[in-house]
Amino acid sequence: FVVFCGRECLLRPSITREISPPAKRLCCRPGYNTNCRQGQRAGGTLCGGSGTAQGGSSKTLSPESLLDISARKVAEKWPFQRVEERFERIPEPVQRRIVYWSFPRSEREICMYSSFNTGGEESGTSGENSDETRLPFRRGIALLESGCVDNVLQVGFHLSGTVTEPATASEPELVCSVSVSFDRCKITAVTCGCGNKDIFYCAHVVALALYRVRKPEQVKLHLPISETLFQMNRDQLQKFVQYLITVHHTEVLPTAQKLADEILSTNSEINQVHGAPDPTAGASVDDENCWHLDEEQVQEQVKLFLSQGGYHGSGKQLNLLFSKVREMLKMRDSNGARMLTLITEQFMGDPRLALWRQQGTTMTDKYRQLWDELGALWMCIVLNPHCKSEQKCVWLRQLRRWNGVDVCPWEDGNHGNELPNLTHALPHGNPDLSSRPHRTVFTRAIEACDLHWQDTHLQRIITHDLYTHSHAHCHHDNHGSAGALFDARGWPLWHEHIPTACARVDALRSHGYPREALLLAIAIVNTLIRQQQKHLELFRSHKKELLHKGMTSVTNMEGWVGHPLDPIGTLFSTLLDTGRGDEEGRNSPFQSIPKVFYGVQVRALSLAVETALIGLGQQRVMPDGLYAQEKVCRNEEQLLAKLQEVELDDALVKIFRKQAIFLLEAGPYSGLGELLYRESVPMHTFAKYLFTSLLPHDTELAYKIALRAMRLPVLESMAPSGDLSRPHHIVSMVPNRYPRWFTLSHIESQQCELASTMLTAAKGDGRKLETVLESIQKNIHSSSHIFKLAQDAFKIATLMDSLPDITLLKVSLELGLQVMRMTLSTLNWRRREMVRWLVTCATEVGVYALDSIMQSWFTLFTPTEATSIVATTVMSNTTIVRLHLDCHQQENLASSARTLALQCTMKDPQNCALSALTLCEKDHIAFETAYQIVLDAAVTGMSYTQLFTIARYMEHRGYPMRAYKLATLAMAHLNLSYNQDTHPAINDVLWACALSHSLGKNELTAVIPLVVKSVKCATVLSDILRRCTLTTPGMVALHSRRNSGKLMSLDKAPLRQLLDATIGAYINTTHSRLTHISPRHYSEFIEFLSKARETFLMAQDGHIQFTQFIDNLKQIYKGKKKLMMLVRERFG
Repeated sequence: FVVFCGRECLLRPSITREISPPAKRLCCRPGYNTNCRQGQRAGGTLCGGSGTAQGGSSKTLSPESLLDISARKVAEKWPFQRVEERFERIPEPVQRRIVYWSFPRSEREICMYSSFNTGGEESGTSGENSDETRLPFRRGIALLESGCVDNVLQVGFHLSGTVTEPATASEPELVCSVSVSFDRCKITAVTCGCGNKDIFYCAHVVALALYRVRKPEQVKLHLPISETLFQMNRDQLQKFVQYLITVHHTEVLPTAQKLADEILSTNSEINQVHGAPDPTAGASVDDENCWHLDEEQVQEQVKLFLSQGGYHGSGKQLNLLFSKVREMLKMRDSNGARMLTLITEQFMGDPRLALWRQQGTTMTDKYRQLWDELGALWMCIVLNPHCKSEQKCVWLRQLRRWNGVDVCPWEDGNHGNELPNLTHALPHGNPDLSSRPHRTVFTRAIEACDLHWQDTHLQRIITHDLYTHSHAHCHHDNHGSAGALFDARGWPLWHEHIPTACARVDALRSHGYPREALLLAIAIVNTLIRQQQKHLELFRSHKKELLHKGMTSVTNMEGWVGHPLDPIGTLFSTLLDTGRGDEEGRNSPFQSIPKVFYGVQVRALSLAVETALIGLGQQRVMPDGLYAQEKVCRNEEQLLAKLQEVELDDALVKIFRKQAIFLLEAGPYSGLGELLYRESVPMHTFAKYLFTSLLPHDTELAYKIALRAMRLPVLESMAPSGDLSRPHHIVSMVPNRYPRWFTLSHIESQQCELASTMLTAAKGDGRKLETVLESIQKNIHSSSHIFKLAQDAFKIATLMDSLPDITLLKVSLELGLQVMRMTLSTLNWRRREMVRWLVTCATEVGVYALDSIMQSWFTLFTPTEATSIVATTVMSNTTIVRLHLDCHQQENLASSARTLALQCTMKDPQNCALSALTLCEKDHIAFETAYQIVLDAAVTGMSYTQLFTIARYMEHRGYPMRAYKLATLAMAHLNLSYNQDTHPAINDVLWACALSHSLGKNELTAVIPLVVKSVKCATVLSDILRRCTLTTPGMVALHSRRNSGKLMSLDKAPLRQLLDATIGAYINTTHSRLTHISPRHYSEFIEFLSKARETFLMAQDGHIQFTQFIDNLKQIYKGKKKLMMLVRERFG
């Protein structure tokens, strides 16, 4: 047997076995020697038995027996049927040890299949988090440790037992019967009486399985039931069957009778097969050896999560499923690909895909990210370095089928990618874009199926950490050609399309090959560094020519940051995890990886940082579509967040300096080079990180980087279209898309953040502040962002714990002035806030700044802003106190404000007159000038509302005659029709008449004709008439006048004219109302006639006039019988 295990001797079986379904293969034992069983206990031995190397209570450690070592190896790799076929007779101790070792020994896989997270350590201690304690794995541990597992029995490859769920306040005690089938250290089937419907094993299955793992010596072990039956004679077998039927007659009697009938029938199918099924006999040769996965539950759960549309945490649950797939791949579990297939089928069947495509709407961002992860996982699966070609063909057929479905999402969102097959290399020239099909989320995985791992150089890279030029036995030049296999140090390079090469790294990590992934990552990074140097040399050799042309072009159509395969993120994570594991002593799966590569000490953290800087600084074209552009921003921020967790030391600062200098000097190959393509991805966010990192170590270099990054050429109207002279600059493939930069507002805000960071750092340095100011004025095109910068600078300059920084205050003021000029002729809802802030800022700078903005007000403010906000604020007591002005300075400032007010009134008298009069009150000449401007503009340029407002102001200030004059001018612009009895100007008319009445008869006589001409509303006229008859004109002594005290007569002018006009207005209004009157308005109309009668009766012959008026109404409107009846009842 030992020879069989170690050397795999091929022994032919004496009989031919028939294959039946899994776990029920046919078992028989002809020629079985019963003597070999002598001496064994009838009740079965304990699972640990003699020779047990695991779980024993003895503290003495002894080496394992050769039998145990051999049995363990066989149990891990060979189906038990193959063992039976190789040997006609297998000793029972050997069978027992194979059966014993066939159960899983690690809790990690059990944890993986019973919880979303990977947090099941071998010890299986309970988590402190309440969410973790609810996971099946944690609950299973709790049940096991509470002694809830009982009646555990192992029969062959089948484990059974009962698990008791203790009673709770709301639930009674639950006893669950649990059974587990296993094969080759994998659980292949589970059943539990709890009726669990979930992707993962329930807590009861976990408890039973862990009982077997932790307490194997307490589990009774029996050989497969077929082996026991072989030992029985006919009588024993009959007794066995009859007792079995008796105990379970209600359940098995029908089945027993059916089987008996078939066995007794000579021609039945059951008699055509040799042997009989045994569910405890282990797997057959053809059975797939994998852990139990409930496919139906996977499909149901994914369908449920998708139907919830991102609500109730469904997106998180789907991400956890993807993480579970990655966990399985890392454990090299074949269920990883199987589970991803089930998930993909449900994703492809999502009914929303067809609906979105039909409606032309976009899927949500989170849902789009799930599809990205789906594509990335398939890329990892097909790049499995140990994948069989047959399996890869199966996956390729699946991927092509999904890829061919109309609703399959495109790789870059809702916009078709105009790039050709980029998995391998960029082609030269410009192929026909219209005929190229769209790239879907599966396209890269389909292309990756063509990749292989057989390249000799690649194999040596990932298998030998001492593989250098000196070991490669290469006699050709490896340093001059573009595809050199080694760099100048002799370290290996790997030339492949960068995202594809990094996908290999991700695949190696995903499939549990961290060391190989690290070795390949180092080779790729060394290749990037070498390419970077080559690019710099190339640009320097053509620098004069390119700068002379003044044009540039993008050198990389496919950026590495924001790429669907996330190449830089993959390299960074691979290297950073290694660096942290080595240098910080943290628990890391990569701690066992040595730091010495190629015979030299390699610091993985340094390589990780340099890789991130190279990727972030790459000049690349902004992709098409909202999703792709948002992904560029998101990936950049994620990478920078990881970089910020790294604490910089001297070695890393050296790398920062090196990369910063390259970025400044590398021309079109760098996003911070002198030559920038118009549609290149901006560098603001990256430059801000570089600036803050370099500032404490190299101030000048930090400012060079930040100032260079301030550019945003996509907003420049005269930006060059690109240099088409160089064949490898693929510019013609990218049409002019502006303004299709969907993330432009975010980009501009990042540009603003960079500028604000520089302003803060430059406080106290006048030269740098001036340079930063020039850059802001040149490159920032948004008034709101410049205003924000102005506010930021003001806050920094006026911090409470220090004296104001006058230089920074001036920068703030200059930015504020630029905002005023930019927004002067455009609508901006924050304009008033901006004006008020500017005055505050100028106040902090000093009196000369206030005087300056008032002198040049017409380039900064509208006349209304200048008078109502600027001049008013300047002349307020708060400003005078704040500036500590003496009398002379106050007068000079006030003089400038008055001059501004008069200029504004000349330009816009309608809106500025009142403010100008208010500002000029203390200066007689200025006040008279302002008043004259109002009079000149009153005839044509001002409305009655504005004139009435100014008139009331004049009365309030003690100028009644001026108020009267303005009121008469206002009356000339007014027109009140008969039905406008609620017009807002009525109060102004009443006020004007009251003012005229108070001034005297002459003034009233002059204003009444204006009232009669402008007002046609009867109720208003009657109100004015009544007020004029109550008191004598000029009763209030004004300007030393005296009046006679006599009431004015209604029979004489001007009241006679007003009375006639009022009576006429009532007559006209009455006829107008009767034209369209309805019954519900009859009572209101009768009241109106009553008011009219009061006015008629004010005239000497009023009674006669009113009677005639009523008679006319009765005659003209006799058809309105009900109304006329009401009129007769009231008025006769």
